[in-house]
Amino acid sequence: MAADRPILVDVHQDEVLTGEAVVLDVQPLGYFLRALGVLIDMLVGVILLLLLVWGLGRLIELGIVDGTIMPILTIVILVLVTVVVPTVVETTTRGRSLGKLVVGGRIVRADGGAAGFRHAFIRALVGVFELWFTVGAVAALVGAFTPRSQRLGDLLAGTYSERTRTPRLPDPVLGIPPQLAGWAAVADVARLPERLSRRLAQFARSAPNMEPGARARVAASLAREASEFVSPVPPVDPETFLIGVTALRRERELRALRLETERAAALAAPVAAPPRGFPER
Repeated sequence: MAADRPILVDVHQDEVLTGEAVVLDVQPLGYFLRALGVLIDMLVGVILLLLLVWGLGRLIELGIVDGTIMPILTIVILVLVTVVVPTVVETTTRGRSLGKLVVGGRIVRADGGAAGFRHAFIRALVGVFELWFTVGAVAALVGAFTPRSQRLGDLLAGTYSERTRTPRLPDPVLGIPPQLAGWAAVADVARLPERLSRRLAQFARSAPNMEPGARARVAASLAREASEFVSPVPPVDPETFLIGVTALRRERELRALRLETERAAALAAPVAAPPRGFPER
């Protein structure tokens, strides 16, 4: 039966397939922003390490702590700064350390869900080697050759850094022409290059002010270019076709941005505690 056939969904790079088989276009944090966030976190870690070591030295000078156990306490401080603190921070803030807040990123699972304690612990544990022992060299090398700028800890934990500062929703412009309503329900305009899409949008805005002859020539030229990336091509005049493609692409981008904003808000929302049972009388 047709109902028993599996549904195949084509998921491209930088897309997430939800449990409802909806593909969301996500925006991973860029390589240089990711590196800047890591540097900020490491700088905070170094400052914390120096403060703790200075405090330990003062306690030893005052005779409160025995100097013979200083090597043990130093190891405890190193573990605290490099593993415990990053794990606690990422777990309690749901993937947002100070560095990620500055650059506008958040650590999430590979499927787009919120990262938990296990993910934060694996990232911090691997970070001792790739960030602290190698001064970030291993993380920089691995991040340069992974699609989402993931470091080694991300690959092992199944996480990546997602961009949380989505661009402002654009103002609505021309709508889909009525004669293209049926076409818009099945049309594929996702392959349209971004540069060509901007040219179509610019033409749609400036067409009313153009000379009729030039307007028709430009519309025909743009329609020939766009028809290679649009399927199916509706049997309408070039200008109507361009307006329909521009409006449809804009509507779908708005829908994707709203989904991203809603998902980012859901990740930032605190998890509600389960209800407790009624006390026995």
